[in-house]
Amino acid sequence: MNLVEIQTIFKSNGQPDQEQIQRWVDAALDGFNQDTEIVVRIVDEQESAELNEQYRLKPGPTNILSFPVEVPEGIELNLLGDLVVCAPVLEKEALEQHKALTDHWAHIIVHGVLHLLGYDHIDDDEAELMENKEITILNKLNIKNPYIQVNEE
Repeated sequence: MNLVEIQTIFKSNGQPDQEQIQRWVDAALDGFNQDTEIVVRIVDEQESAELNEQYRLKPGPTNILSFPVEVPEGIELNLLGDLVVCAPVLEKEALEQHKALTDHWAHIIVHGVLHLLGYDHIDDDEAELMENKEITILNKLNIKNPYIQVNEE
C-alpha cells in the first residue's frame, strides 16, 4: 500500500483532493512492488521559489520539486520522498497550454513520482524514456498525452 500525506500550505479552487492524488501516485507506482510513503506539499509561489533557488540554484517558482529520500544502509524506511507542488504555477501552465487543470495536476504528480523513482530528463535519451513512461501511465488514467500541443480555439 502506498501512503500519501498531503500538506496543503496553499489552497486554490482547482486543487485535487486526497483521493485523486492517491490514485495518480498509485498509478505511477504500479509495478514498483514495495509499500511506500510520499509527502505531497502544495505551496504558493514564494515557497516554491525559495526551494527552487536553494536546491536547484534556479530563480523563481516551478511546477514541482522532487526530493527523494536517501536512506542510510541498514535503516528500514518506506519513505520514497517529498513532492512540492506549486498550485499557482500549475494553474497558469494549464491555462497557457490549454489543458484541463485536473489532467495537468495528474501529469505533474506522475512526473514527480517518477523523479522519486530515479527517472530524469537531463539528456535526450532519459527524457524520452521518462516521457514515454508518463504517457503510458496517464493513458491508463484516461488522460491524453501531455506532450501534444493543443491549439487555441
